[in-house]
Amino acid sequence: MSEINLNSSNFNEEIANTDKLVLIDFYATWCGPCKMLSPVISEIANEYSESVKVCKINIDENQDLALKYNIMSVPTLMFLKNGNVVKSSVGFYPKSKLESIIKELL
Repeated sequence: MSEINLNSSNFNEEIANTDKLVLIDFYATWCGPCKMLSPVISEIANEYSESVKVCKINIDENQDLALKYNIMSVPTLMFLKNGNVVKSSVGFYPKSKLESIIKELL
């Protein structure tokens, strides 16, 4: 399963209608670390599709969602369970670190 691009129109539906752990990648197209993180996020989406719903939010196109979650820097990763943020991180993380976080939260 690939990443789901979230926006104001589909955000609530995608987040509310899942019992999976949700990983949201808040990114910008001009952000170097975001570009480095993108293939890692894709790998996580493919390898953990049974247990994790991986989503992406372009902060420039969805400023309302960036404001709602107080995004100050990108990339910011947020992990949600039952619609609630349970963990967040800012900056590039290697795949192994993200896998550790996922295993901790599942």
